[in-house]
Amino acid sequence: MARSIGEIDAGAPPGDVPPAEALAPFADWYPDDHSVQPAFTPVWNELGIWQEWLNLRCSPVYYGWGAPHGEGQPVVVVPGFLGTDLSLVELYWWLARIGYRPYYSGLGLNVDCPDASADLVLGAVRRAAAETGCRVRLIGHSLGALIARSVAFDHPEMVDLLISLAAPFHEVAYVHPALIEGMAAVRRRGGSPLTWHVEGTCFSGHCACRFTANIMRPRRAPFRRRALYARHDGLVRPESCHETEPDLNTGIATSHYGIVYNATAYQRVAELLAEERGG
Repeated sequence: MARSIGEIDAGAPPGDVPPAEALAPFADWYPDDHSVQPAFTPVWNELGIWQEWLNLRCSPVYYGWGAPHGEGQPVVVVPGFLGTDLSLVELYWWLARIGYRPYYSGLGLNVDCPDASADLVLGAVRRAAAETGCRVRLIGHSLGALIARSVAFDHPEMVDLLISLAAPFHEVAYVHPALIEGMAAVRRRGGSPLTWHVEGTCFSGHCACRFTANIMRPRRAPFRRRALYARHDGLVRPESCHETEPDLNTGIATSHYGIVYNATAYQRVAELLAEERGG
């Protein structure tokens, strides 16, 4: 049975889940969706994104110094909710500098139905695999990692590794109310040119599509996976972005959006990409 919006999870840190009276103005956003629950995360942390970008540009890892290099293996990068492929342009060109063959997702603005978006990402994965003759590595930010995860579950024969950046892929995601409103706003615009496939159940646990089944259904992943979570995430509770196995997780001292420009995250991504299968 779905919990009411005023019910507090027993494992939540004190003050992290807002009281019912504070959420009253937002009740229409998530009346009975158990998969997304509100949390008052420190959203102001997201203001530091430009400092992360400047620090990255000044870091040796940005220029490939001290980072493990690849040998032309394909890597598809997938942007998060409300993001575009251009939001990952630094990551894309950095991957090329350190010896990988990067591919954009082809999503455009990531606001359409996640299941439809997964079909577009699958097209990029197929192209990358065909052009290189190699299994593909996927790097996804937030919702982009969930979409990539769905593709990997459906087509594990083409996917070698998924690296998730600040992606809430547990059955229940605790996120800031502003993010919940963003998803509600997209649902209200369903059927418009950018949200052509969006329906009333999109971005919720009520949807019966393949994407929701791949994210919500607990099963063993037939592909390698690693998770980088943002310790100072301003939009998602960091615990929502942990893989079940502790050794698959790496905490990065940054914010939700800052993780795509964080030098420490880039170094860790390079190390994970260089790991041999079974490592």
